[in-house]
Amino acid sequence: MASFTLRGNGEMNLERKVEILSESAKYDVSCSSSGSKRKNTKGGIGNGAYSGICHSWSEDGRCISLLKILYTNYCIYDCVYCVNRHSNDIPRAAFTPEELAELTINFYRRNYIEGLFLSSGIIKNPDYTMEQLIKAMRLLRESKGFNGYIHVKAIPGADNRLISLAGQYADRMSVNIELPTGRSLSMLAPQKNKSSIIGSMGLISTRIKEVREERKTFKRVLPFVPAGQSTQLIVGATPDDDLHILNLTQGLYGRFGLKRVYYSAYVPVNTQSSLLPAIASPPMVRENRLYQADWLLRFYGFKAEEILDEKHPNLDLNLDPKSDWALRNLHLFPVEVNKADYEMLLRVPGIGVISARKILAARRVKALTFDGLSRIGVVLKRARHFITCQGKYYGERGLNEELIRLSITNTKRSFTQASNQLTFFTEEFLGC
Repeated sequence: MASFTLRGNGEMNLERKVEILSESAKYDVSCSSSGSKRKNTKGGIGNGAYSGICHSWSEDGRCISLLKILYTNYCIYDCVYCVNRHSNDIPRAAFTPEELAELTINFYRRNYIEGLFLSSGIIKNPDYTMEQLIKAMRLLRESKGFNGYIHVKAIPGADNRLISLAGQYADRMSVNIELPTGRSLSMLAPQKNKSSIIGSMGLISTRIKEVREERKTFKRVLPFVPAGQSTQLIVGATPDDDLHILNLTQGLYGRFGLKRVYYSAYVPVNTQSSLLPAIASPPMVRENRLYQADWLLRFYGFKAEEILDEKHPNLDLNLDPKSDWALRNLHLFPVEVNKADYEMLLRVPGIGVISARKILAARRVKALTFDGLSRIGVVLKRARHFITCQGKYYGERGLNEELIRLSITNTKRSFTQASNQLTFFTEEFLGC
């Protein structure tokens, strides 16, 4: 561990615990670089203002790090898809609250991390597990004076008072919905139930709203999950189609005001179970397409039923969701970029939020040309098939669906062939 030695009081040294519990946490993707407005405490360390978390990348290219770890990978549950399931023969370890707090502070002081992402297996019962996580966070906040970002996983089924208390110490909380349907959950994770997961989500959502209202009246109100809540959904472990997943996602955003729904391609870690699909590798392309469709739901004004329907229940793996939607709705195109409103511009493949705003600003000065669109960053290899510039069309003649599809898919490498790490912040990647 670089320039210092980790030491524990138990039989297993702390360095070995870190190795085991960070490895056990790697399949949880429910974290982001969203910021928090937690007020710094005088004399404390760390910075609670707009700090990022997790191994992610900000828009300016900075790598943002956190200590992503489990409190313990001992678990009384036997979820079929989970590497930490009770019946798996794997190395096990557990921190004490004191060890975890000290570890986080040591890592922060050495500039290894900017925050903590804390989850846990279920030990004894949900209440006891939640109590241990709270003890660790209380030590960090109150004894260590830690102002940095903390994202904690709420334990479904834990007492409401414990979840409410945890929310006072955490910047963000997440409750993993795990699988798309209650039926799938009962089959693959029989000790979990959908009602307890939804109940915990509802509690966090309600308390966030209450604190927001209280702040309008009172000057001093204890914070509660100032960076909001998120969830994670495993994709590919069950036969559920993308239409069902997007409808579920849309409902979660609308009902609970989630900041993000994270999609985790199923990793075949427990291949011995007949309940799981026989796949050689995670469905990463499908995961990517779901993130693109999710972006359309959150920022582009699309509804789930527009992106997919009963005739098209799954996302096209060879084409981004917006282009696929546009090809199925060619009667709406081409649109004149110098006249179309903002909402319609956002529906043009190759035009994202930033580009649409630039178009609106530029055309107030003079009419845009095809070359002008290129200069402001519009992805013309897609957009040219769906727009006109001053009445001129630069796409495939006759708006032929098959020719346009071939043109779009052949002008760039397929995602199935891509080998480089993709960024979440370019409009081309997001299928805009």
